[in-house]
Amino acid sequence: MNSLKFKRFLILIIAVTFLSTCAWYVLKPYDYTVTFKTKANFGTINQTLKLWSNSILDSAYIVKQKSLNDVKQQIVSRGNSYIYHWQFVNINDSLTRVNIGINDENHSLKNRIDNLFSYTDFEKEVKTTITDFVTILKEHLDKFKVTIIGEVNIPEVYCAYVSVKSKQYNKARGMMQNYGLLNSVLIQNHIVLNGRPIVDVTNWNMENDSIYFDFCYPIIKQEKLPDFDIIKYKWIKSKKAIKAVYNGNYITSDRAWYALLEYAKKNKIKVSKTPLEVFYNNPNFGGDELRWKAEIYMPLNNN
Repeated sequence: MNSLKFKRFLILIIAVTFLSTCAWYVLKPYDYTVTFKTKANFGTINQTLKLWSNSILDSAYIVKQKSLNDVKQQIVSRGNSYIYHWQFVNINDSLTRVNIGINDENHSLKNRIDNLFSYTDFEKEVKTTITDFVTILKEHLDKFKVTIIGEVNIPEVYCAYVSVKSKQYNKARGMMQNYGLLNSVLIQNHIVLNGRPIVDVTNWNMENDSIYFDFCYPIIKQEKLPDFDIIKYKWIKSKKAIKAVYNGNYITSDRAWYALLEYAKKNKIKVSKTPLEVFYNNPNFGGDELRWKAEIYMPLNNN
């Protein structure tokens, strides 16, 4: 091959490579992608993402949840609308990879072309946004601890309760709103308390994060108990369950629910997604939240 032919061949290779790269940039599913690793399970990442989206960012919305580990989020910033597609993948028992694909709904093609030649404002903004989330996630992971105990029996107890419907992140508010009512009414009517406050979840919709739960106070069963419009009575029957101990603020005790579901999946244990929580501390007294304790049970499903 003479030098002229070689130069033409080289130019052709460079042109094909350049055009192929351009075509890939134009046809790839996202304008930009970011990946990071974390020692958090799917549920903790999912709930932290939603809390960050709804409470911290100015204009952000969860637009679709395909599954616990597949969430689409819209962020509106400086007149631009971005779609963040979050996907979580298990690396091992303690490590998760988070993949985020980002599209600009109005300037997608321009971003893809610009990214070929320079470090754009779009890239800078995306990296800053993801870095902020990673920081918040790390801070959150430092504020609680979940210890899996394994298979046990839920203790049987008779209780007075109030039924509550709320979002997961409002569970603690639902408890506090009814704490005074239960406590004062029971004491005023000389009903003897017999244990620690309990949250008995009767329905958990993992798609929209809504729950129905009974906020219960264990009591001594008497031959005749007064009737109330709101307060009811029931037995919480003993049943087999897997148990975890949660330490941290009770607002996020549902992080233990996800840890138990992950443990059940790993060990091929069938469970009913109706967690029961027993609380050992009164949040009104404050103190180091990592010293607050709750026992969390996920009942086995024998069907």
